[in-house]
Amino acid sequence: MSSLLVVENVRKYYRLGLLGKKIVKAVENASLDIDYGETLGLMGPSGCGKSTLARVILRILRPDEGKILFKGEDITSLKMRRLRRLRGEMTLVSQSPETSLNPRFTVYQSIAEPLLLYSRNRPGIREKVLELMNKVGLNAELLDRYPFQLSGGQMQRIAIARAIALNPKLVVLDEPTSMLDPLMQAQILHLLRRIQEEMGTSYLFISHDPEVVQWISDRIVRMKEGKTYHDAS
Repeated sequence: MSSLLVVENVRKYYRLGLLGKKIVKAVENASLDIDYGETLGLMGPSGCGKSTLARVILRILRPDEGKILFKGEDITSLKMRRLRRLRGEMTLVSQSPETSLNPRFTVYQSIAEPLLLYSRNRPGIREKVLELMNKVGLNAELLDRYPFQLSGGQMQRIAIARAIALNPKLVVLDEPTSMLDPLMQAQILHLLRRIQEEMGTSYLFISHDPEVVQWISDRIVRMKEGKTYHDAS
């Protein structure tokens, strides 16, 4: 079976300054691949290009050069209309749920949003939301609460529930535990592993923490100054 995701020689540059003369090479010839049901760790110091590469992979950003294959399809230059159908299959959990969750949405609204956008079974959405809350270890009593009424760990569980709502093939986890205390960090890591075992989801797990990456990853790619370096298997 071919890989779920293949990234080949991707580059992403930014032009800075009044005239755009200064070029920042955020991602420089980055390559990686992820198999079905695998967790690939992407590790490196802050500012090395990890988050930019993640957003290029998800096509939130368009690469300047290189190729991205998802399920064998070249998605490098897809137009927005065709990208929309991929949004449920490639999802993101970011570092800070405080910024990724809409402060005006209740827990129910936050989890239901992707289902309302992409699911055809609208009458079954409430039941699905309750199922997702149970899957991530949240009590149904939280349904009508807002983000400011929740702990950091609870908000991150909601972000995870949103990300897996449509049974994605790939979840990009961008420093998902770095804002949590050690106990909550361990709980979230075990939750992610259990979800993967149940759903067969692939993860791109991004972190600067070697201990966390090594614990959860099947393979590791290191990143430095926008370039990727593969660990020996």
